Formats: sequence, structure tokens, C-alpha cells
Amino acid sequence: MISTALIGELATLSIMAFALGMDAFSVGLGMGMIPLRLRQIAKIGAVIGLFHMGMPLAGMLIGRFLSEHFGTIATMIGGGLLLLLGLQMGLSSLSSSDKPFVTPLGFGLLLFSLSVSLDSFSVGLSLGIYGARVFVTIILFGIISMMLTWAGLMMGRKFQHYIGSYSELLGGCILFGFGLKLLII
Repeated sequence: MISTALIGELATLSIMAFALGMDAFSVGLGMGMIPLRLRQIAKIGAVIGLFHMGMPLAGMLIGRFLSEHFGTIATMIGGGLLLLLGLQMGLSSLSSSDKPFVTPLGFGLLLFSLSVSLDSFSVGLSLGIYGARVFVTIILFGIISMMLTWAGLMMGRKFQHYIGSYSELLGGCILFGFGLKLLII
């Protein structure tokens, strides 16, 4: 029989995973404005899911020592990366080239994944202090962020068809706004 404490921990971790995955959803919504194939969307979601597993795992392993100092820095770095990605995406939408400057492929995919998972690192630091179950935590964080990323990318892809050439500019604005939000709040 499952204990009440375990159910409470699973509920808490699920809510945390959903909250952390919402940034991946929001950023996925913006990146979905770039024309992407379904295979690319699947890959992007999987890579972001892996980053959302690796970052809190690293945070939990490092633990208590860095949690007070690194949490704010991780959020600032993530916000800065999103600002940069959004700015580049917005500027490239104004150029005459049809190819977007920032694409979630190769290095861009790694940068994109890192930017949306840095906050998971700082949460992992905090969870490491309290002794949360490592395996359950990283599995929940990975699966939920992957699913939310897919949802954001698919919604962005659908919306892109309705607004045409302005979709990349809108996507850049979404990324820029989310980065700004991370830096201000």
C-alpha cells in the first residue's frame, strides 16, 4: 500500500514539474512559430525532457552548498539566453532572408534546451537539501516538460499558419518577453 507521505511527495513533485515545464511550453509556443517538421518537434521535446532530467539531477547532486548563491544566477542566465534568442529571432524575421536565424537544431537546440532548463537546476539544488527521491523527481520533470514542450510547439505550429510571415516575429517577442520576465521577477 502506498503511504500518504509518498502520495504527498508525488503530488508536490508533479506540481513542481508542471510549473517548471510551463516555461518549456511558453518557449515552445514561441519556437513553434518557426516552420518545423513533426520529427523535429519530437526531437526538440525529447532533448528538452532530457535537459529537464539532467539539470535537476546535477542540482540535487551538488546540493546544499550552492543553492543559496546559484539559484538566482541560473535564472538570470536563462533569462539572458531567452532574451538573446528572442532578439535574434525577431531581428531575423525583419530581414529579407526566408531562413530563420535561430533554429532549434544542433547548437541552437542545445542552447534552447539549456535556457528553458536552468531553473530546473536551481530547483534541484533545493530538492537536494530536502532529500527528495532522485529517480522519481527526474522522471517526472523529464516527462512533464517533454509533453508540455510538444504541446507548445504544436500550438505554435498551428498558430503560425494563421499569421504567416509575422509568426517568427511573434515567436521572438514571446521568447524575449519570457526572458525579460525571468530577469525582472
